[in-house]
Amino acid sequence: MSIKTWKGDIVTISVDYDKCVGHGECAGSCPGEVYDIEDGKAVAARIEDCIECCTCVGVCPEKAITHSSCD
Repeated sequence: MSIKTWKGDIVTISVDYDKCVGHGECAGSCPGEVYDIEDGKAVAARIEDCIECCTCVGVCPEKAITHSSCD
């Protein structure tokens, strides 16, 4: 399993790269513009801009994103 994790001051976001296929739903839907798609995978490039809305978790069709503020 290939999981990439980003840790901010308040939140931790992980993306399972075995599941992520780079649809970009997270990047396109995140109001904080936290995500970029790099080499076909989601990257939490601006984790400090996260507003903890959990949109990224809900819109990911592959369920590849876990977020410390979202159940």
